[in-house]
Amino acid sequence: MKIRDFIFFGSLFVVPTFAYGACSVANLTRCLDSVCAINIGANPAARCQYCGSASAGEPTKSTTMKSISAGASAKYTISDKELKKAPSDPGERYVWGTKLCLEKVSGCTPDDVEENYDKLIEQSCTAAGIATEFVNLAQKANEKKTQSSCSTEITSCVIDAKRCTADYRKCESDSDFDKYFSECSVLSTGCDEFLTSVRSTLTSARKTAIANTDKLLQNIINSYKTAREQKLANAQTTCKSNKGKQDCIDRVCKNNMRNKCDVGFEYEKTVAEQLCKFYDTACGRLK
Repeated sequence: MKIRDFIFFGSLFVVPTFAYGACSVANLTRCLDSVCAINIGANPAARCQYCGSASAGEPTKSTTMKSISAGASAKYTISDKELKKAPSDPGERYVWGTKLCLEKVSGCTPDDVEENYDKLIEQSCTAAGIATEFVNLAQKANEKKTQSSCSTEITSCVIDAKRCTADYRKCESDSDFDKYFSECSVLSTGCDEFLTSVRSTLTSARKTAIANTDKLLQNIINSYKTAREQKLANAQTTCKSNKGKQDCIDRVCKNNMRNKCDVGFEYEKTVAEQLCKFYDTACGRLK
C-alpha cells in the first residue's frame, strides 16, 4: 500500500510540508499501531487486516483482544474511545489513522508513514497470506468427503501418466502399484475410511487392464500365425501339379520374350524355364 495512492491532501485534511522537528519514527509507529495493530501479539496479520487489504480476512475477534493504546500514553496513541469512530474498511482506516497520528506526532509527514509503516503492513500481509494458506489446508484436511469423491480423486492420481497410466502398464508389478497407491492415499486427505474400498476397486481394474493387455497381445500373435499358415497353404497349392512354375514361365514368355516363346523359338522358352527354376527349390522345401 502506498499512502500517495489515497487522494486526501485536499479533500480530507491538509498536512503542512514543513517540519517542527525531526520525526520520531518510534512514536509514529506506536500511534499507527494503536489503529492498525490491535491484538498483534496473537495475530501477526493484524496490520494487514485492519489497515492493509480486505482480502486478508476479518481481524480476529476475541475477549482477550488488546489495543496498543490500552495502558499507553494517550499522547502518541489513539484512544479506545476514538477507535470506535474508525472506519471498518482497511483503506479508509489507514487514511483515518494517518491523519490523526500526523496530528499527534509532530515533525512527521505522509512520506514518513509511507517509508516506515507501509513495510510493516506489507510484512503483515505476507503473514496473512501464509495464515490463509494454512487455514485452507486445514479446512481441506477436515473436509468431509464421500466415497465417490475419494474414489475419483485417488483413481485420477493413480492412473496419472507419471504413475500407473490409464492402462496400468507401469504397475504390472505389485510393488509399483502399492507404491503409487500409497502416495496417492497420502495426497488425498480426508479419505482414510474409504481406502480399503478404493484399493479393492483399483486392484480389480488393474487386473482387468493387464488381462486385456495380455489378451490383445495373444490376439496379435494369433493373427500373425493365421497369416503365416494361410501363406503356407497358398504356397503349397501353388506347388501342386507344378502350377506355380508353369504360371511363372507363361508370364516371362508373355512379358519378356520378343516372340512370346512361339513355335520355332524354343530357346526363349528355355530361358523362361531357367528364370522360373527357383520354384523347384522353393516347392522342394515345402514338401
